[in-house]
Amino acid sequence: QVQLVESGGGLVQPGGSLRLSCVGSGFTFSSYGLSWIRQTPGKGLEWVSGIHSDGEPTTYTESAKGRFTISRDNAQNTVYLQMNSLKPEDSAVYYCAKERDVVLVVTTWGPYDCWGQGTQVTVSS
Repeated sequence: QVQLVESGGGLVQPGGSLRLSCVGSGFTFSSYGLSWIRQTPGKGLEWVSGIHSDGEPTTYTESAKGRFTISRDNAQNTVYLQMNSLKPEDSAVYYCAKERDVVLVVTTWGPYDCWGQGTQVTVSS
């Protein structure tokens, strides 16, 4: 059974940091690209960052550049999202998602065939 399980969300003050983790199982983790996607009631789904199967390339949405870092440890079947200088507008449920296809050259992110259950991030004073 293909599964992704996120953790690491919580309440943090503006300017603070969080590190999200996502552990994959039931598939060859090192073969697939992964993305972090967030959802808010007002803005819907927003793609945040993606990482290729071997760790490069990585890509970020404009609002995350310079503040967020995506990484992965294929030996631990885990992808991370380090979030620094958090802002209230970063508040959302964060999901990790697995690419449907094995891709040799990244030209776009998605489609996705498995999503985690999500982890809530709240940035508030």
